[in-house]
Amino acid sequence: MTGTPRRILSVLEGKTVSPPPIWLMRQAGRYLPEYRETRARAGGFLDLCYTPEFAVEVTLQPIRRYGFDAAILFSDILVIPDALKRNVRFVQGEGPQMDPIDVSEILALKADGVLPHLQPVLETVRRLRATLPQETTLLGFCGAPWTVATYMIAGHGTSDQAPARLFAYRHPEAFEKLLSFLAEVSAQYLIAQIDAGADAVQIFDSWAGVLGETEFDAFAAKPVARMIEIVRQARPGAKVIAFAKGAGLNLKTYRQKTGADAIGLDWSVPLSFAQELQKDGPVQGNLDPMRVVAGGKALDDGIDAILQVLGQGPLIFNLGHGITPEADPDNVTRLIERVRGWKA
Repeated sequence: MTGTPRRILSVLEGKTVSPPPIWLMRQAGRYLPEYRETRARAGGFLDLCYTPEFAVEVTLQPIRRYGFDAAILFSDILVIPDALKRNVRFVQGEGPQMDPIDVSEILALKADGVLPHLQPVLETVRRLRATLPQETTLLGFCGAPWTVATYMIAGHGTSDQAPARLFAYRHPEAFEKLLSFLAEVSAQYLIAQIDAGADAVQIFDSWAGVLGETEFDAFAAKPVARMIEIVRQARPGAKVIAFAKGAGLNLKTYRQKTGADAIGLDWSVPLSFAQELQKDGPVQGNLDPMRVVAGGKALDDGIDAILQVLGQGPLIFNLGHGITPEADPDNVTRLIERVRGWKA
């Protein structure tokens, strides 16, 4: 740690911090042996998410090992459908699954049981803020309405999210209601995380990249904008990072349309385009996670390219998506040392 208080919050306020602060998506995860040990003790994946003792431990593991500038709450974007009693389960080798939702069930959705169900997660946030060093930013998060809706409609993830896209075309009113409902309950969840001690929050739209221009505006940007509006009405100073993976040229107006303080960039975003986006405010990203697996020159070159192009402006260094289980923990050490040793 550099000892500078809340370096990430400074960037979210639009300031340039050198060297840039760093954290990694999925920094608490299977690439760490200590995570695998805790995961085995916890039992099921949702047990890990809903047991504050375990969730706090795995959130803190990468902070102890690497001293990242931020800790991100260990949880999952699918705790919202789980709180809506969609029978969410994580099947080994198959990923998350749940009961697909239909039109009549969408019309019957009620929000009153969501926050009570998620109290263990909020307890984890409270414990983390009490435990973390003051200079470490605590990030809360949730899934964006579009991405969460894709799982709720299909009952699982698909490569192109065709079930959700088709549902949206066939049942536009029901689909709009689902997105509006998810925006409302997700915003209330983020407010609760902020009240429990989160310093900033990130909204993950992991499947934004399958949408065309019109659909992106309606299904991705509009619901996220509504979420941020609700959060800011309740907590005017709230800082929000919005990450729309695969959004490409739709990122050009994403910040303006959503009101996000910073936008996350996946590794496919050209650095020249990222530099243009940075002129309007902070960006986060966008190292290819495979470079962390490869290590060596591939890792160094990727880090240096980002720093040289984006390091002169407001940047939170991160990966372009989550770190993979194959990543060598020693390569993460090399990554942090190289970022922290950089001088503008």
